Amino acid sequence: MKVGLVLPLFSGEPERVLAFAERAERLGFDGVFAFDHLFPPGASADRPSLEAFSMLSAVAARTERIAVGTLVTRATLRSAGMIAKLAASVDGVSHGRMILAVGTGDPIDEPEHRVFGIPYLDKAERRDHLVETVRAVRALFDARPWPGGTHVPAMSGPLLPRPASPGGPPIWMGGFADAVVRLAAREADAWNGWGMGLDEFTRKARLLDEEAGRRSVSATWAGIVVVGRDDAEVAQLLDARSHRHLESDVWAGTTGSLREWLENLGSVGASWAVLVPGGPPDRVELIATEVLPGLRPDPRPEP
Repeated sequence: MKVGLVLPLFSGEPERVLAFAERAERLGFDGVFAFDHLFPPGASADRPSLEAFSMLSAVAARTERIAVGTLVTRATLRSAGMIAKLAASVDGVSHGRMILAVGTGDPIDEPEHRVFGIPYLDKAERRDHLVETVRAVRALFDARPWPGGTHVPAMSGPLLPRPASPGGPPIWMGGFADAVVRLAAREADAWNGWGMGLDEFTRKARLLDEEAGRRSVSATWAGIVVVGRDDAEVAQLLDARSHRHLESDVWAGTTGSLREWLENLGSVGASWAVLVPGGPPDRVELIATEVLPGLRPDPRPEP
């Protein structure tokens, strides 16, 4: 199983993001991913958030090995043609390291649409639009025209320059609902589940396999992790976090527990785990030195 990190785009500091990506690569992580928001979800519009594809291009130019991806880009923020063009460009800069994860978004994202004048669809429309977006993007990646649908108009292409990856970057579909898992099984290369417990993730991974049939579709996990060297440090970190955050889907435990958690995810079929390390900045090094080596027989060298 591969392990990635989410880039700190909400810092509003491009150099901090680039340094974070370089550090992740040196420490042996497999990928870095960008949230795709115009400002942080649930926050006021005057809070910063760097643009996802712009930063991924910069990260791709400053790294050599790690995958670079969205987690997830909201299909309604841009036209399908623009998503295909941006993903192909990042794939070219990275020499084939791009992962395009796409989702419908949640109600908490609606203020971004309102503030920036972007149309907002209801839940049923968002899912239909997501399917058409994935199909249209894949057609352009494959140098085929998109004939048009109810939500995404016809596009003849061509998409030039072509993506570096044959057939274009892999497409993940993110979402919690079973309906989205079924869509991913039919339309995507992988499904991503955010913040799920092991039982729920296992059930959805099985559903993904059942719905995919002969198609090869991977299950991936992502979430916030609060990790400490021992139980006392974990408690301290959670107490400090409780005064600033309201999340209910945070994983918390020691480095040994995180290693076990990742192994359990891998055992039920997860091909990736993408982490948002909570707490002080040194949590990235802590995970790299005390968790990753236990997951791999040949851990990459530390800086």
